[in-house]
Amino acid sequence: MKKLTTFLFTTLVMQSIGAQTFIQAYKNRADMVTQTNITANLQEFSNLGVKTTGSQANTNTLNWIKNKYLGYGYTASQIVESPFTFSGVSSKNLIITKTGTLYPNKYVIICGHFDTIVGPGVNDNGSGTSIILEAARILKDVPTEYSIKFIHFSGEEQGLKGSSHYVNNVVYQGGVRKLDIKLVFNLDQVGGVKGNNNNTVYCDEDQGGVSSNNAASAAVTQQLRNCTALYSPLQTAVDPAEATDYIPFEQKGEIITGFFERIRSSYPHTSKDTFANVDPVYVYNIGKATVGALQHFATASTVATVNKTVSKSSLQDVKIFPNPAKDVLNIELPDSKVTQFSFEITNLNGRSLLKVINETRINVSALDNGVYIGVLKAGDETLVRNILIEK
Repeated sequence: MKKLTTFLFTTLVMQSIGAQTFIQAYKNRADMVTQTNITANLQEFSNLGVKTTGSQANTNTLNWIKNKYLGYGYTASQIVESPFTFSGVSSKNLIITKTGTLYPNKYVIICGHFDTIVGPGVNDNGSGTSIILEAARILKDVPTEYSIKFIHFSGEEQGLKGSSHYVNNVVYQGGVRKLDIKLVFNLDQVGGVKGNNNNTVYCDEDQGGVSSNNAASAAVTQQLRNCTALYSPLQTAVDPAEATDYIPFEQKGEIITGFFERIRSSYPHTSKDTFANVDPVYVYNIGKATVGALQHFATASTVATVNKTVSKSSLQDVKIFPNPAKDVLNIELPDSKVTQFSFEITNLNGRSLLKVINETRINVSALDNGVYIGVLKAGDETLVRNILIEK
């Protein structure tokens, strides 16, 4: 995302909940966002490398995202790969559609880009990608009155190429509007800066461009602020809409809003946009706000639902000790249900340093003092823990 500082307008004010009320079912689902999933998504995104539009890494990332949706239970018929070409470069957007119960032909779009320029782009925009994936996982079987399109754009960094193609060739065809959009909710650069007090998120508001949709954008942005207060611990501030993937929609008169980090990182568009430099807890909290807001925008069912993906994990009670460790790290499994597993230790950049299969006593004497990431996988479950080595 290329944010401009000109005419930056910020309001750090007490949130007024206004007409919106707390809905327990929405809160329950927002609380289904897990730090483990967010952290794992960020690390996996990092490991896919530099995702320049048109590159093999870019294609690999699209396939990684697609396989996530298939793993959540979305069907092939719900998933569309939408190709586009510019300046001799070819890439694809990925669109996943969840059909609404009352307004199946009116769409809430939640979107973000997955391409990068130089580095792995964990903040810009693995952060938004990870949150959209988690929202799609949680809402998979939750009835919503409006249809939802989860869209992962490519070509953002080259000038909003993917989103422009989508708007001008899918939303509009031959100048005729083919898709009825309720609003566009974009997530870009929401990774925060590790070590900062990341307790506030920007809510993007349309304050320029096509003036006829400014008031509507202000209204939904206030709703986004309300939902953030209701379903997450974060505070909010208002940020003018800038150069990211909602702009091609805005130019056609659509209603837009979005999230962007309040304390801006200097790492995006550099090789230092890595897992080590983002704040996974901040991404997790924005994920909770996103799930709450998306339910509000799409009018999700207020009846409590049983989601098979949030049943108690067999890894939930795993113990990894001692932590800090010196020479040996032990894994204590909760019960006999876990018989096959792998355990990997990576550095904060996601590079694998050690991996074992079905071992509960791990020799870590070769690791230097410092903080590492431990990833335990059993079947389709993943547990992520920080590991401290002190000698």
